[in-house]
Formats: sequence, C-alpha cells, structure tokens
Amino acid sequence: MMNLYSGTTDPFSHRCRIVLFEKGMDFEVIDVDLYNKPEDIAVINPYNRVPVLVDRDLVLYESNIINEYIDERFPHPQLMPPDPIMRARARQLLHTFEHELFSHIDTLEKNQKGTVDKSRAHVRDQLVQLAPIFVKQKFMLGDEFSMLDVAIAPLLWRLEHYGIELPKAAANLMKYAERIFSRQGFIDALTPSEKVMRR
Repeated sequence: MMNLYSGTTDPFSHRCRIVLFEKGMDFEVIDVDLYNKPEDIAVINPYNRVPVLVDRDLVLYESNIINEYIDERFPHPQLMPPDPIMRARARQLLHTFEHELFSHIDTLEKNQKGTVDKSRAHVRDQLVQLAPIFVKQKFMLGDEFSMLDVAIAPLLWRLEHYGIELPKAAANLMKYAERIFSRQGFIDALTPSEKVMRR
C-alpha cells in the first residue's frame, strides 16, 4: 500500500492525488496540516515539505518525481508519452511550468503586499500565452490527458483563490480547465478545503 503525505490545500500534493485517483490504485492519503506538520515529515523529507510518497522502503518527495514513479510503476492509463521524443518534450514543458508558473506559488500563498501583484501578473500573462494551444486540441499534448494537464490543473483550480483574473483572450484555456475539472480523477482528488476555493 502506498502512502501519500499530502497537504490539504497544497497544489503540489494536489498533483499527486490527481495521478493516484486517475490510476485507480490502492493507496492511502495522509492529510497533513501545513501549519502544524507532524515531526515525521522532517524525518522522511529533509526539506520538511509535502508531498511525500512512501512505498515500502522507497521514500520520494517533489511532485513531478513522485508522479513519474507512479506512472512507470502503474502504466495504465499512461500519463507520460511512450515516445522518447514526446516524453522529453513533456519533461521540458514540466520544467518550464515549474520556473514560469509554480515558482510564484509561495508568493501567491503568502499573499504578501508588494510582491503578490507582480506574481499574479506574471502567472496571468504566462497562462494567456498557453491559450492558443487549445483552439485545436483538447489537452496539453493533444487529445489525451497527460502529466502536463495534471501539473497545471491545481493552479487553474486556484486562480480565483489567488486573485488572478484571466482576460477574454484566455477563453480557450478556461474551457480546457473545465474539461479537466469534470474528470472523475480530478473530482475524487479534491479535499474539502480545495472544494471551497472555487464558487
């Protein structure tokens, strides 16, 4: 049985929960209060952060590493492309997401005056640039739901919560977001605290 130590409002933990529910596996999610973490988190993860996956003797942290491990261990449905070139492109895009979008999560979560507006504007502008992709395709890599959709979904779910308003130019992106939000794996992965982030 896999155990995922997961923050109830943490977008990185949210990613891992989505993958686990998409795979329909046997696992347990252990909710972690981000403001009062149990001591064993610091023992199993030297960075004292969630998510952390424990699978027998294996302990993994960092959501993209956890998700690739789950995808390789339980290949159905496959979330990383089977083709090496497409897989490399997917990893490159995941890396771009981390730097251009998810590097701002900490600022958005803390809602610090002075820095938060700049982060909101940067994330908004980066998302608007993605919108044209969805004129001709359902998901980030085409017609199949993939790890890229998993990676960005928690941010799209939290836009209102973070005070980010997208312009009309991003209408295709919002339709894409609704496609993800209607997936059973996404719905099942939401915690009660995350459900109330959107009206």
